[in-house]
Amino acid sequence: MGEASSSWYNSMAVSTLGSGNLREALKLPPGEDKNEWLAVNIIDLVNQVRMVFGVLCESECTDSKCPSMTAHGRQYTWTSDETVLNTSAPQYIDLSLTSCQLNIDDETVFPSEIGKQFPANFEERCQTIMRRLFRIYAHVYFAHVSHFKEIKALPHLNTSFKQFVLFANQFHLLNKEETEPLREIIENLVSFS
Repeated sequence: MGEASSSWYNSMAVSTLGSGNLREALKLPPGEDKNEWLAVNIIDLVNQVRMVFGVLCESECTDSKCPSMTAHGRQYTWTSDETVLNTSAPQYIDLSLTSCQLNIDDETVFPSEIGKQFPANFEERCQTIMRRLFRIYAHVYFAHVSHFKEIKALPHLNTSFKQFVLFANQFHLLNKEETEPLREIIENLVSFS
């Protein structure tokens, strides 16, 4: 089960920063365009995951320490078109974050002008981005949580993940099967919001 254990779930999973009522803050404001709200928040979530991974990428999550992208007994492979690649965790994470950024930078997917039309498959694109981000969190929690404890950054990680989960739940952007590796952590974090 990696570094996370039941005792960790009980003692550490609820440690977050003073985050107010995240659930309310993430709700679609009255009169706001849903796609624009999704876009703004997903850009923020991608940036948060980029920062979380930045804490690890120098010395903790390397090709030699993490030769495959795993979390709780699952191995994630990178799929592009018809190609399936077994990659190291840092390679998978880099491919994921690059893919997310390419979507964000594509004006036909994430238009930067307010009122500009979003593509018909925008929510599907958002689900793909969220699935990729979730897998990064899953790897971080199962392979590197001790590093976050060591540098006293676990509340930052938990707050970031809590925001991610609440947003994903609010807009049905992840399926239950995908989130299974972090189910206990999710239940603990979300039950205290």
